[in-house]
Amino acid sequence: MKPKNQKNPASLTKSVGKFRLSDKVVLIPEMNRIGSHLIAATFKSFGINAHVLATYKGLDIGKEYTSGKECFPCQITLGDILLYLKTEQQKRGAAFDPGNYLYFLPTSDGPCRFGMYNRYQRMVLDSFAGLDRVKIVSITTKDGYSLDGLIERSRMLDFRKASYIAIIVADIIERLLWRIRPYERKAGITDTLIERCRDTMQTSIETHAAAGSYDRILDKLDALVREGKTLIDPAMPAKPLIGIVGEIFLRMHVQSNQDLIRILENHGAEVVNSSLAEWVNFISYGQLRENKINFRLNLRQFNFKRLKTDLHKMLNFGSELFYQELKQKQFYGRVSKSIDIEHDHKVHHLKCLLHKKDIFTFDITTETCLSIAAIMQFAAEGYNGVVNVYPFTCMPGMTTSAIVKPVMNNRRVPYLDTPYDGSLQPGRETAIRTFMHQVQQHFQRHGRKGCIQQRAA
Repeated sequence: MKPKNQKNPASLTKSVGKFRLSDKVVLIPEMNRIGSHLIAATFKSFGINAHVLATYKGLDIGKEYTSGKECFPCQITLGDILLYLKTEQQKRGAAFDPGNYLYFLPTSDGPCRFGMYNRYQRMVLDSFAGLDRVKIVSITTKDGYSLDGLIERSRMLDFRKASYIAIIVADIIERLLWRIRPYERKAGITDTLIERCRDTMQTSIETHAAAGSYDRILDKLDALVREGKTLIDPAMPAKPLIGIVGEIFLRMHVQSNQDLIRILENHGAEVVNSSLAEWVNFISYGQLRENKINFRLNLRQFNFKRLKTDLHKMLNFGSELFYQELKQKQFYGRVSKSIDIEHDHKVHHLKCLLHKKDIFTFDITTETCLSIAAIMQFAAEGYNGVVNVYPFTCMPGMTTSAIVKPVMNNRRVPYLDTPYDGSLQPGRETAIRTFMHQVQQHFQRHGRKGCIQQRAA
């Protein structure tokens, strides 16, 4: 692929947005190595040809076509899509048709560079001959990740439900990994099980998701969880517990955060990362909250025309959030009968916590709201330390750090910032060792208040 010197401003609107997914190859960036594949399996269950992009192998290409002012996930995902298309072109030769591919790249509004990824990557794709025909499918937080225009209206609700089930399953599998690996009987057996879990659940979701047979999916997941419990060595005592918050891509993308969770485990910790479902719930909650505010405003202004629209949206997002939290409770409740994994925080509880402490507000969007509230909740639950993961120069990440650091110092709870940009920071190992020393001291003084002190297998 060779870049061309062409600019097409119209492509920023005509080639970025919502396009029908049928009869195309839908390319999904790998943010989460389990979640991305299970979401792709959901697409396939509904007859959509979805493919998860190999990740981090094209980072050099991504950096070549960025300036460094973009946040790190932009460089990663851009490199992933460019490497894939370059490889496809070499493999298929004259048969390569860029118009057969759709690049699935969600976005968000608010004060965050993530909201501009699709526009910037659109310009980069347009600079290569033929790749202007690769359209970018972009669902957005502005409408709660609505699927309108992607698939038939009659299947939208079923697809949305199935996608959320896939997200819950992915979260549980990862929490199973983090629960077992620090206490495994033999080194490496947990990673082997988790890879099999991913493959098994991928097949189960692809087979049952479109039919709404979620009980079959849950049965298969429960069997894997029960098998996983047998890998725990009951003689091993509980370890200090660390919570991870931060920018959603980096805290879940193992390569870009340099396998942070495994490193913390190697230093003697048990780790719980904030989930993907929590972010989805946050988006639904935010839309519900926004439309409640609009409803009250229009009611005071006697704007009855808009009241009906606001009420309709309130009911939609309210029922959506209710369903999501209900399914979370069902799935986590079932597997918790076999093994004690950490459950998700309720977004409304996090919002009330921020309001009570009066240190931040949900009126300001981005993951800063979740990160600050989750840190406060982790501390209240007796976690022995918290890590904030974010791209270098990330505004929400630095805002979280500025607000939380003094609070954690006052509460004497160990706290660590870990910004990433793809480089190997010279002081990183020292910072982690220092943090873990503080975590061990906190654990020795306080144990795990609010958590299980000595877990039995």
